[in-house]
Amino acid sequence: MRDVELAIIGGGVAGLTAGLYAAWSRLDAVLIERMGTGGQIINADSVENFPGFPGGIKGYELAPLIAQQAMDAGLPVVFDEALRLRATDGALLVESESETYRARAVIVTAGSTLARLGVPGEEQFEGRGVSYCAVCDGDFFRDQAVAVVGGGDSAMDEALYLAGIASEITVVHRRDELRAARTLVERARAEPKIRFRWHTTVASIDGGETVESIRLRAAGGDETLPVAGVFIYVGLRPNTSLLGGIVELDAAGHVPVDMWMRTAVPGLLAAGDIRQQSARQLVSAAGDGATATLAAARFLRHGEWRDG
Repeated sequence: MRDVELAIIGGGVAGLTAGLYAAWSRLDAVLIERMGTGGQIINADSVENFPGFPGGIKGYELAPLIAQQAMDAGLPVVFDEALRLRATDGALLVESESETYRARAVIVTAGSTLARLGVPGEEQFEGRGVSYCAVCDGDFFRDQAVAVVGGGDSAMDEALYLAGIASEITVVHRRDELRAARTLVERARAEPKIRFRWHTTVASIDGGETVESIRLRAAGGDETLPVAGVFIYVGLRPNTSLLGGIVELDAAGHVPVDMWMRTAVPGLLAAGDIRQQSARQLVSAAGDGATATLAAARFLRHGEWRDG
């Protein structure tokens, strides 16, 4: 068993920023990340909503910069998977595949996972036409017709990326208005390769060895749209399974916290996408991580939640 003052679970922007502040505060901290640092931004072709990069920056360039800054400041990063979190008298136990960490405070920044449509054919054709990452898989569909399902920032980002690869992109959205940032909406509407199907959902994904079409459902009835690929961006599900037995989650699985990212359990904090009412933006994730570490440091000094 390894004793630490602070354990941070998750190596996305929130976790890395929390770790950076922990290193600056000279806390005995460790960041536990199961795969690789950076979180979902490593798959982003262009990040334009993070301050300091007026021309935008590739996600796979930004993520290593944040990680390097935290590690250069002295943050230890362990690549391991946190399996269980338990509250004991005076400590929180983080059980991973290879170690158990006994921490006086824990910040959970486990991020979120892309939601699935849950329609016939989605699971069957995953990796054979169904994708959740245009940057990863877009080149397989060069000069072919594809569909993007969703209306948020990620959907518009990926549709714009695919416009440089695919022959045409059909954006399928269940509403008649996009939720994405206005600048992204304007760019997507101005792109001649992108067309929109409003008030429409995907009823099924069909094909043989690979995707060949999707069945669209609207008020006028069903319609078959021939496509070679389907890129799905219909929301995020918080990765909060670790917390289910410790704190009460809301109906969507998010963690209720106060303005300092503190949960109802002394010493336990949650930041980034997993917290209730998160803005789900990179800049807010960074702010959450910094706020959580400042609150954790006060808890470590005083042994109780304090605002100042």
